[in-house]
Amino acid sequence: MAKKHDDKVLAQNKKASHDYFIEDTMEAGIVLQGTEIKSIRNGRVQLKDAFIRIRNNEAWISNMHISPYEQGNRFNHDPLRVRKLLLHKKQIAELIGKTKRDGFTVIPLKMYVKNGYAKVLIGLGKGKKDYDKRSDMKKKEAKREIERAFKARNQ
Repeated sequence: MAKKHDDKVLAQNKKASHDYFIEDTMEAGIVLQGTEIKSIRNGRVQLKDAFIRIRNNEAWISNMHISPYEQGNRFNHDPLRVRKLLLHKKQIAELIGKTKRDGFTVIPLKMYVKNGYAKVLIGLGKGKKDYDKRSDMKKKEAKREIERAFKARNQ
């Protein structure tokens, strides 16, 4: 019997790496309802404004948009509902400790399907200041210029 290994990234939060220094990452499962997994497999998920809260020693992801499934009719779900993340107690305790003590924020970075299950890669991030963002943009621009020069030189 063949194993399912389809770790294709279905959604990515590009804004997160622009706004935060990502210190640590961990993988979390997600509790879904009805036709949500079909929409996720079709790539109809958006993490742009999503964030993670920890309440009553449980992790919850808010503002993650999963579009309703086209053939789902009455079994469809609310696209912006709050969904529970599946983490171990030790992982949640670690997240609570870092967010309270060190000033970190928990943000979703990527969503993918692994062995048939939807997974969310969450990261502990520390907010960037405006000057950090500007210096990152300068580094990217310099790198692009160097690559263009090499490409033009080699042609």
